[in-house]
Amino acid sequence: MDTDLIKLVNKLQDTFNNLGGELDMPQLVVVGSQSAGKSSVLETIVGKDFLPRGSGIVTRRPLVLQLIHTPVPEENPPPCTEWAQFLHVDKRFTDFEEVRKEIEQETFRVAGQNKGISKLPISLRIYSPNVLDLTLVDLPGLTKIPVGDQPSDIEKQIRNLVVEYISNPNSVILSVSPANVDLANSESLKLARTVDPQGRRTIGILTKLDLMDAGTNALDILTGRVYPLKLGFIGVVNRSQQDINSHKDMKEALNSEDEFFRTHSAYRNIAHKNGTRYLAKTLNSVLLNHIREKLPDMKARLNTLMGQAQQELNAYGDAAIFGDKNQQGGLILRLMTQFARDFVASIEGTNVDISTKELSGGARIYYIFNDVFGHALSSIEPNSNLDNQDIRTAIRNSTGPRPSLFVPEVAFDLLVKPQIKLLEAPSLRCVELVYEELVKICHNCTSNELQRFPRLHSALVEVVSDLLRERLGPTSEYASSLIAIQAAYINTNHPAFVTGSAQAAQQQQQSSPPRARVMPRPQSTEPMNGYGSEAGEESSDEGGNESAGTPRSVSNTVHERARTSMDGGFPTPRPPQRPHSAVPNMGNNSSKRISSTSSSPPSSARETFLTYFFGQSGPGPVAGASVGMDMDRGHQHSGVVQKAVVPSGRDVSGPDNAINSGLLANRQAFDMKSLGKHIEAIPNDNQHLSMREEMETNLIRSLISSYFGIVRQSIQDLVPKAIMHFLVNNTSQQVQNRLVASLYKPELFGDMLNEDESLVAERTRVKALLDAYKEAFKTLSDISVGGHSFSTSKTES
Repeated sequence: MDTDLIKLVNKLQDTFNNLGGELDMPQLVVVGSQSAGKSSVLETIVGKDFLPRGSGIVTRRPLVLQLIHTPVPEENPPPCTEWAQFLHVDKRFTDFEEVRKEIEQETFRVAGQNKGISKLPISLRIYSPNVLDLTLVDLPGLTKIPVGDQPSDIEKQIRNLVVEYISNPNSVILSVSPANVDLANSESLKLARTVDPQGRRTIGILTKLDLMDAGTNALDILTGRVYPLKLGFIGVVNRSQQDINSHKDMKEALNSEDEFFRTHSAYRNIAHKNGTRYLAKTLNSVLLNHIREKLPDMKARLNTLMGQAQQELNAYGDAAIFGDKNQQGGLILRLMTQFARDFVASIEGTNVDISTKELSGGARIYYIFNDVFGHALSSIEPNSNLDNQDIRTAIRNSTGPRPSLFVPEVAFDLLVKPQIKLLEAPSLRCVELVYEELVKICHNCTSNELQRFPRLHSALVEVVSDLLRERLGPTSEYASSLIAIQAAYINTNHPAFVTGSAQAAQQQQQSSPPRARVMPRPQSTEPMNGYGSEAGEESSDEGGNESAGTPRSVSNTVHERARTSMDGGFPTPRPPQRPHSAVPNMGNNSSKRISSTSSSPPSSARETFLTYFFGQSGPGPVAGASVGMDMDRGHQHSGVVQKAVVPSGRDVSGPDNAINSGLLANRQAFDMKSLGKHIEAIPNDNQHLSMREEMETNLIRSLISSYFGIVRQSIQDLVPKAIMHFLVNNTSQQVQNRLVASLYKPELFGDMLNEDESLVAERTRVKALLDAYKEAFKTLSDISVGGHSFSTSKTES
């Protein structure tokens, strides 16, 4: 009965080591410092030299040593009565020197060639008629200082490994301490006391009793008067290094040990309670009693483990359904429905497994709409890619050969449409981001049951991805159409556009420095064939707003509306025009007026120009040139033409040079080579903007900013709505039908329900582990009843 009990524990331990069970079996754990004699004690108990020896750390992996007593039959004894077997090698070792080499090679394979430590144990069984049934675990020796190529944290590694084994309440601690060192310095006893402070499951083993100083002995320790332990101390005498080198026989070594205790004056009275033979019997008895004591706990633990294994096995599913098409179809339909439900729930935020660490599902789509897309649109500057030369060129090109009376509306349309196109790139990127987020949601919709079938999951993801790709094209096209629609018709009648433009103009006007308002002089209505405006810029500063010449507007209609809205609904009246004959002669007084007005600030013209468009009090500018004269005044007309074409900029408008100026102007006017040079130089004109051109440019910029803001607000509202309608909602509504139509086909059931190989192997392992738990529970129940009867009858006898 006792032999069967230990064999059962060994069998369960092997099974759980192979299958990864969590049942801690009763076992004897050997703990001691380096060179304390642990290996010698184990070899003496076994009666064979089989453990690696050397300097430094030799044992670098736990060695689970199972000693199995095999009685030799009296009739027909086998040729070999002692052998060893490893759990990782299917081979019987009869030469124990090969056992030592196999331990070294297996240690190197897992723990490496250096002095590192590994927690993976080596399982070794030794069958012999000379051993008692025991299960021992040999651990690496405790050390303090790393030596040689040992890791710097070697002490911590070994300590953690030892504590992991001795913390198991089902283990009995064999604390090995050398007798020639003060017991107060024993590291093994110190470590055992941390997990077993009362000493209930610790056995003290004193080695090297024969090496103590003369006149000293360990009698007080062996009798329990120094450090009391419930299981007591046992003294042993191992072979010396010389005996090991000379291969002294184990039987001879045991006899020498017995002789030492019988003849020693201090130990002869307790010789029967010391020695390796007594130690082996004591360990066998302690292990049996410990197993019986832990049987109820083991049964309770087995109950818990069986429940957990059964639950895990249920999660892997039953493999019996794979032969029935009806069951396969029902399973696939149920998984499809669950997948579609999880997909929609993730978007709507009703999923049960909602993360509290990061945004997921529909919350990320909202983040894309509100933060990513909104910030992208806000970061676009309406006039960032427009310089003053572009605006001036657009204004000039939109008027053709005629001088403009207002800023042309064609120029505004020409400039604002490319700016609206800037909204297309972030809109399309918003569509792509939402599409990518939906694909991520699709991949994350994986339940534990669906993980069993990777091919089915891949097929579901592929179908939904195809559906999303189908909706991506129409959604992107509609987003582009929204931009094209906004650029197709520029609605200058928009209330926000008129009001915003007026407010922008007022802000520009208020930012200009204040100056005295001067009423404009009456001017001629004849533009002097296009040159009147240039002459007016030079000679009409006296009037304050004369430099504005002929202001240009976006259109007569738009700015009449703007002026009307700012003046309370009525257009600003224009000042009466003087008749042509009332214009005074500008002969010699023209230069005086220029010199008298040159010192006045020029920005009043900007103020009156903006006042004209957005309707403040005061007369608006008059149409026509400031200094236009009749064609019959040849000397003044000649002076104007002269200033327009003389490249040197020389002023020949004075009265003394009138005749020469006229001759020079006529000669240059018909000089085709000279005129050609001026025409070729026009496209590369990089001169500074005139005051009038600067005001026109600022007005165009303010109008573009106002209208761009209106379009941007509309796009920021319409693009997310289009994405939700064409992409998100459409996919959510069609996902269930698309999955069923694409995958619910009997010819595909077998391939889609092909389980993952690793999952099949894991299910097989869990099933075998569950069977082992059940068998162990049944055996322990039988042994518990038999052991109780045996214990009772033994006590009564």
